[in-house]
Amino acid sequence: MLENLKEQAPDKIIELIGLYAADTRANKLDLGVGVYKDAKGNTPVMRAVKAAEAQLLAEQDTKKYVGLLGDLSYVDAIRDLILGDSVAAGRVCGAQEPGGTGAIRQLFELIKAADAGATVWISNPSWPNHEAILKYLGMNIGKYRYFDEASCGVDFAGMKADLEGAAEGDVLLLHGCCHNPTGANITSAEWAEVAEIALAQKLMPMIDIAYQGFGDGLEDDTAGVRIMAAKVPEMLVAASCSKNFGLYRDRVGAALIISKDEAATALSKANIAGLNRVNFSFPPDHGAKVVSIIMNDDALRADWASELEDMRLSMLDLRQGLADALRRETNSDRFDFIAEHRGMFSRLGLSPEQVMQLRSDHAIYMVGDSRVNIAGLPKAGLDSLAKAIASVI
Repeated sequence: MLENLKEQAPDKIIELIGLYAADTRANKLDLGVGVYKDAKGNTPVMRAVKAAEAQLLAEQDTKKYVGLLGDLSYVDAIRDLILGDSVAAGRVCGAQEPGGTGAIRQLFELIKAADAGATVWISNPSWPNHEAILKYLGMNIGKYRYFDEASCGVDFAGMKADLEGAAEGDVLLLHGCCHNPTGANITSAEWAEVAEIALAQKLMPMIDIAYQGFGDGLEDDTAGVRIMAAKVPEMLVAASCSKNFGLYRDRVGAALIISKDEAATALSKANIAGLNRVNFSFPPDHGAKVVSIIMNDDALRADWASELEDMRLSMLDLRQGLADALRRETNSDRFDFIAEHRGMFSRLGLSPEQVMQLRSDHAIYMVGDSRVNIAGLPKAGLDSLAKAIASVI
């Protein structure tokens, strides 16, 4: 039987990790994989996480199942962190999921159960796993213009034009902040315009927010999400704690569902619980409990927010540093957009051939579309990186 399985195309980012690991050059540089790195190149465990884990180790006295929806104190904390008071709590239900990817998968399954014929509109480009999961589930995919290759900014006019062609009942997938892979984001005013389009076209927004706190700050990064939540009758949110809590391997995510009223909320809650049951039964508890401890302890929460802000400012400093270095090396403003982008990623606007030349000649690894992990930049090596980029353009 197993010989009938089809060969699977390798994930480009996972493949890049293997190529980087096999490279024996001492000067190699990994700008591909999306993890935060400190000045020493490490991905640290945050102080508040260590403290919360110590508390959990001391106090936890059982490993029994928590429930199909996971740790509800965690879910409530994530709801408040993202949505604030933009929507009545009674209209929101949620479930703990194994990472942001798990939340996305469960919400896609929920959409399919509600309307198998709905088209899910994703940005062009978007995080590759959005399209991969939708294709695996056999769902309809639409793409709206988003990134302008010439300016390396948002093609908002194209985005609006495409969304105005969406059909009633379709789903609009948006990145809550820190767009992956481009780093280019729509403004609060543009979020309000998109919300009006969603209302006029009767679209259901779905927000993927994986980088809250990495862009303009914990509160500012939710501005668009809250604008949308306050206006539309229904909305889905997939949240991740991988980046802003550094809990990558612990797979901590949440699916939030905003419904029209409390009766609809009860139905949504039962359905997301049912999906959890048939996919994995109970979500893993450790990481979610750690987040819950942090969010419900004033001192730990303040320390977490402080360290997260330091991480954000470090990435902004690296952005400005690389933009300045490239301006010096190219004697142009071609790469100034890097300082304006937000989050972990920017797409540099290099061709696949130039990306391959950086890899072969300079041991610099980035995704083929020239997406770079800003948090992976070497602060002391920005000039060298800029020289290498300038040499291939």
